[in-house]
Amino acid sequence: MVENINETVNFLKEQGMEKPEIGIILGTGLGKLVDEIEIEHQMDYEDIPNFPVSTVEFHKGKLIYGKFQGKYVLAMQGRFHYYEGYTMEQITFPVRVMKALDVKYLLVSNAGGAMNLDFKKGGLMLLDDHINLLGDGPLIGANHDSLGPRFPDMSQPYSAFLNDKMEEIAKAENINLYKGVYVAVAGPNLETRAEYRFLRGIGADIVGMSTVPEVIVANHAGLPCAAVSVITDECDPDNLKPIEIDDIIKTAALAERDLIKLFKSLIEQI
Repeated sequence: MVENINETVNFLKEQGMEKPEIGIILGTGLGKLVDEIEIEHQMDYEDIPNFPVSTVEFHKGKLIYGKFQGKYVLAMQGRFHYYEGYTMEQITFPVRVMKALDVKYLLVSNAGGAMNLDFKKGGLMLLDDHINLLGDGPLIGANHDSLGPRFPDMSQPYSAFLNDKMEEIAKAENINLYKGVYVAVAGPNLETRAEYRFLRGIGADIVGMSTVPEVIVANHAGLPCAAVSVITDECDPDNLKPIEIDDIIKTAALAERDLIKLFKSLIEQI
């Protein structure tokens, strides 16, 4: 893995992607932030050595490098999911690459369903903690000491510094920002009524199919990170109605405006 990371890092540097300060991973229906970046270089994942290729039709599959709020960012327009058949090592490989490129902070977004009935569709939730129910983890197997410790601490997986900043920004900008616990499941099916009850019962506020592997690896690598969920549907098991993925994408696109505003102000301040 270390050899692959070095190969990819050297390739990206040769393409001019050599000094990113902030890494960004954009989730389902959340690619418009790229329009705000002064793009200097962009590449399809398939053209990058050792990168997986996103198979989800609404994920663009591009690595974007450029200036955003006066800082150089490396943004993934489209991420990789466990349900696509990738290994955890493949899913989290870009985070390893970002760390090796000396990225200082990682910002992650995703789309999720709210089981906390106080959370409303179209809002945002700042991740304070998470639960991993993917059935796998990105650190299983031999540990590479050069990448991080064998047993990384996860007592505070999301940076208090970044979270505090985002809460301040949300208050100043009048953005509806909830705060809570995200649970990652394998998918790609949505959950049953009984599963929603179970997930809420174990302390989760929002459910999704991503983010946790990347955050675990960021913590392993000592890379401070923060994550925001766009609430695309309300998962009340007593009033559950069928939902179409198109509806999820539309809701994510509407809520993305606040997400962009939040990330813009945060990046400007850090």
